[in-house]
Amino acid sequence: MKPEDHQYRRTGRFFALAAGGTEELAAAELSGLGAGEVEPAYRGVHFDATRETLYDINYRSRLVTRVLAPLVTFDCHSDRYLYRTGREIDWSELLSLDDTFAIFATVSNSRITHSQFAARRLKDAIVDQFRDRTGRRPSVRTPDPDLWINLHIHDNRAVISLDTSGGSLHRRGYRKESVQAPMQETLAAAVIRLSEWDADRPLADPMCGSGTLLAEAFMHAARLPAAFGRRDFGFMRMPDFDRATWVAVRDRADAAVRNVPRDLISGSDVDPAAVKAARTNLAALPGGSVVRLSRGAIAAHPGLENGVIVCNPPYGVRLGTDQESSELWRALGDWLKQRCTGSSAFLFAGRAELLKSVGLRSTWKRPLPNGPLDGRLARYDLF
Repeated sequence: MKPEDHQYRRTGRFFALAAGGTEELAAAELSGLGAGEVEPAYRGVHFDATRETLYDINYRSRLVTRVLAPLVTFDCHSDRYLYRTGREIDWSELLSLDDTFAIFATVSNSRITHSQFAARRLKDAIVDQFRDRTGRRPSVRTPDPDLWINLHIHDNRAVISLDTSGGSLHRRGYRKESVQAPMQETLAAAVIRLSEWDADRPLADPMCGSGTLLAEAFMHAARLPAAFGRRDFGFMRMPDFDRATWVAVRDRADAAVRNVPRDLISGSDVDPAAVKAARTNLAALPGGSVVRLSRGAIAAHPGLENGVIVCNPPYGVRLGTDQESSELWRALGDWLKQRCTGSSAFLFAGRAELLKSVGLRSTWKRPLPNGPLDGRLARYDLF
């Protein structure tokens, strides 16, 4: 199979991976970035894109984790057919002998039942093709290969895709230090989007941990591209990659970056190690030092009127006992009632039952999974 026969070249259609519960949000974001025929699906979004839009989505999307370009879709009832189809793709157009690659696979409801086995059979097809042609083979390397390849098999239907992102886009590059159970960047970005905050009033996180919510809020306010720190993308290995188009996309996005007023965003935490980590992480963002940080317990926080509060309070592994978690959430609810008049609060709970301890009537709640945790995001409007 030559490059001009790759499925994405013929259809102009791609698939963006997104966390469960954020598919509709991701679809709206992609539409705003110029994608067409946007169709949310399980853990992702199908969409049409020009070359320019594909590059822009990889550079600016805050909610998707990878953007896949399908090479071929086929019926796959055995590992032998998977191997044979894998060998029909001309991998020399995507890889050289000196490059490394890795395959991430998902398998469900199919005769091939193990994702690692499926990935290994596709790997065999790739290296055997090179070995037969040249007597040598490229190497497999994780977690940082030159080329990521995706294999998805569901109901005995397989798709082999090129990862145009070149690794998960949730890795923004600003997380230099961390504390226990940090929130993933894409989940934090989803919280900021659901808050509908647009840098038009103050935003605070009174239990900021290592500062992920603050960093995502700052990037949103600054219009800083989510992948600002990334230099290599998988789309640079696509046979139809156009460097001039990519440079124009990047320069246009960078030119839209704006200054964020000092103290518009603030955070605090009782743990000095968390405040130190947040300060280090925010300093890794251009201009991020304008975010004001302080140390202190929730009871000592002066509050925030007529603003937006975002928070991922500690729970479970971060506190140790259910009683401690409930007491902390109760204290947070008291603080919101007493010191945050006119504000809207968005609280993320890794365990939904903790929201009962807040003692406030929510405006809405929505499922927002955090990995294996059945998370909830609740909104409270404080009058």
